[in-house]
Amino acid sequence: MERLLAQLVERLKKAYGDRLESVILYGSAAAGDHHAKYSDLNVVCVLAQITPRELAESTAILTWWREKGNPSPLLLTAEEVRDSTDCFPIEFHDIRERHRVLYGEDVVAGLEIDRSFYRAQVEHDLRAKLLRLRQRAAGVLGDKALLRTLLAESVSTFAVLFRHALLLHGVEARFERREVIEQARQRFGIDPAPFLKLLDLREEKVKPRDIEPVPLLAGYMNQIQTVIDAVDRLEK
Repeated sequence: MERLLAQLVERLKKAYGDRLESVILYGSAAAGDHHAKYSDLNVVCVLAQITPRELAESTAILTWWREKGNPSPLLLTAEEVRDSTDCFPIEFHDIRERHRVLYGEDVVAGLEIDRSFYRAQVEHDLRAKLLRLRQRAAGVLGDKALLRTLLAESVSTFAVLFRHALLLHGVEARFERREVIEQARQRFGIDPAPFLKLLDLREEKVKPRDIEPVPLLAGYMNQIQTVIDAVDRLEK
């Protein structure tokens, strides 16, 4: 991982020169919780400006980075970082809390997160991810292996959103997924079993054949809906 990140930084420096202001790793990898099979390397690249020139110069780098199995780095100006926290409160909250500077200035450490739309974004993302899960599950319901993979890949996203649901409810939420699920059990009354089974699968503590994905899907979706309802009940 470290070698790959170093290669990314060198390519960005070569492409942009003094227009490159900062490169920041965020998410699970920045917190030492990276799982090569299920986790991405998420990066913010802060530039002095973003014009068609910068986009053209990024093409080869972004293609190479995606071929390594990671999402394209976010290309932002420093002004956009400062001014976008009201639009993306979840994302910037997480970036601020778990990030590592790979190059240049730490442009996110002192960010003020505008909470005006925080609750709405948490509910929106929970509902959108649940709808997406249903759509994708419908297409692979007859293939146990694919359904297991789908569920295992999704549990990290829902753990993140559960954490923000807990924060909205005034809970000092943890970052570690199992701790978040336990806190959600205590605060929202969810059954943690589906989530713990999927985390065990991600961490290869159980064999895939030991998990029946269809009944697991039913319980999993029900618990997600419980958290959505808890967020929806908050004052709007």
